[in-house]
Amino acid sequence: MDTLLVIEDDPGIQKQLKWCFPQYEVVMADDRKSAITALRRYEPKVVTLDLGLPPDEANASEGLAILQEILALAPYTKIIVITGNDDKANALKAIELGAHDFYHKPIDDDILAVIIDRAFVVAKLESENLNLRQSSLEANGFIGNSPQIQQVCRMIERIAPTEITTLILGESGTGKEVIARAIHAKGPRADKPFIAINCASIPEHLLESELFGFEKGAFTGAHKTTAGKIECADGGTLFLDEIGDMPYPLQAKILRFLQEKVIERVGGRHEIPVDVKIICATHQNLEQMMTDKTFREDLFYRISEITIHNPPLRDRDQDILILARYFLQQANQQSPRKISGFTDDAIRAMLQHNWPGNIRELQNKVKSAVIMSDNKFISSLDLALQPIEDDLEPMAFNLRQVREAAEKQAIAKALSLSNGNMSHTANILGITRPTLYSLMDKYTVKNE
Repeated sequence: MDTLLVIEDDPGIQKQLKWCFPQYEVVMADDRKSAITALRRYEPKVVTLDLGLPPDEANASEGLAILQEILALAPYTKIIVITGNDDKANALKAIELGAHDFYHKPIDDDILAVIIDRAFVVAKLESENLNLRQSSLEANGFIGNSPQIQQVCRMIERIAPTEITTLILGESGTGKEVIARAIHAKGPRADKPFIAINCASIPEHLLESELFGFEKGAFTGAHKTTAGKIECADGGTLFLDEIGDMPYPLQAKILRFLQEKVIERVGGRHEIPVDVKIICATHQNLEQMMTDKTFREDLFYRISEITIHNPPLRDRDQDILILARYFLQQANQQSPRKISGFTDDAIRAMLQHNWPGNIRELQNKVKSAVIMSDNKFISSLDLALQPIEDDLEPMAFNLRQVREAAEKQAIAKALSLSNGNMSHTANILGITRPTLYSLMDKYTVKNE
């Protein structure tokens, strides 16, 4: 049974709403504290909120303050604000802030029921859409639904069926090998070998024989002919991780292999044809390395027929919390102690942390916190992160602020592209000139 949260301080209306929606589990709250507690406990998809709640000393509009706090904590919640007939301004303000709908008192059970039922339908559709997007990401080996990761997944879907050589760029710990494996798994070579080799982890004098193999007697200790990683990947995918750390002299031999698709084992004289798909990755700045003459320019252009930029964790917004909860679930399965979640200060600390070690660092901190925590909820101290004070500036925008920032940025960019021509700018943005003038005035954007 779906849960409906009713935030109302009038006992008469509470009683009326408590029994007129038998199809839902109705939960009551009469102030901000009890409302947020109920929100966290029951996670309702739909909330009715009386905008006329008595103001506290710090806030003249308690109803709007509760609305904003709910949307900050649960942005997909559908909030129906209930107002008096003389409170139209606050009702419109609530819609602007992100409320789903509004209703004027006095309350007619039947009319309000239609609005609430419709809100549950919309919430269900959005949830299904979110789940479909999430399952698509998880099918590619990713947890999260940020726009950056969705873009990476779209690129994987396009690249996988092709034989194009792919270069994956990203900081250490961002999951570059996960991307490589997803490309292999979704392509026609999925039932063939996926061979990965880390060019930075093998000593320089051994890397050539590791890649190309060697003939018996090619060097001291070569007691038998041995196939290299490239040969083992025949028919499948070869993943050259940290190719930026490959020794300069060996880069020429790799380039010839990429161009000719043939190899010679160390100490051998015969060319061996090899059919492999090539995926490379590095955290290095290859363009700077080309300038410094430590990475071959011709090799760079050969391995970067298409490039995927894997974003660092700090740029993935709420994916940090999604990943943290996923790692907590994993850690709970491996531990006799079951942790319920994260405290508010832990959530704030995770969102503020820069994550230089990216996903690998987050996974390690959650795993150790499960072991070290003495409570049911992991704190910032358990994560070994600096706690964030409550009075700091809010870390997340509401929907209105995000929309305004995006519109302002789009207008500025269009003005730049059109060299200040207002008609051209309006055409680029798909709006009329009067609308453009109105938006420029609203956001104080100047045509310089």
